[in-house]
Amino acid sequence: MSLLKLAHVSAFYGPSQALFDVHLDIAEGEVLALMGRNGMGKSTTVKVICRLLRNRGGSVVFDGRDLGPVPAHKAARAGIGLVPEGRRCFAPLTVHENLIAAARPGRWTLARVVELFPRLGERQGQVAASLSGGEQQMLAIGRALMTNPKLLILDEATEGLAPVIRREIWAAVRAVKGETGLSILVIDKSLKELGTVADRGVIIEKGVTVWSGAFDTLDRETTDRFLGV
Repeated sequence: MSLLKLAHVSAFYGPSQALFDVHLDIAEGEVLALMGRNGMGKSTTVKVICRLLRNRGGSVVFDGRDLGPVPAHKAARAGIGLVPEGRRCFAPLTVHENLIAAARPGRWTLARVVELFPRLGERQGQVAASLSGGEQQMLAIGRALMTNPKLLILDEATEGLAPVIRREIWAAVRAVKGETGLSILVIDKSLKELGTVADRGVIIEKGVTVWSGAFDTLDRETTDRFLGV
């Protein structure tokens, strides 16, 4: 059963159309990789899912509910947890305050997040602005998990980070998948790392879904054509 399903979605920024025909679906407990070159509509698709941008055509259904008329805060309450591109922690708040700011009851507690990212436990009293970029990314992921979402969205969660931090974050994502079976939508440029977590993949080209399938069926011809790798 699909937890999230986008069908023939189109979206605009003012008069400029960004999405033309996006379709994807994520089953409960599945990890889906959303791929494409820069500027092809990946982050716009995330905004539509999170209701930060309204779709003008098509449908967005989450957990059996049409999200068309739903505002962003209600989409979050419905169970969509976003780790946005660029981290965006609450800079003046402490690590502890960031983590509990939007916390909801469930499997993910403060203790469990600290177990996943021990650095956050060591820095609970520090303000987020004083953390390194990698630590802020861990905090953003932890904050999203503390909402106990049904779907976790990771938008370029390792971009610009040192290799050692990237490895730590990917290990955490694999742990979340293996231990909890949480549904995850992940955007990243590293096909190698995506291959360690993704069950299926979708490629967007110029606002249109051009490929979807099991991640291990993604071949060299397709990646050369649509991903430039």
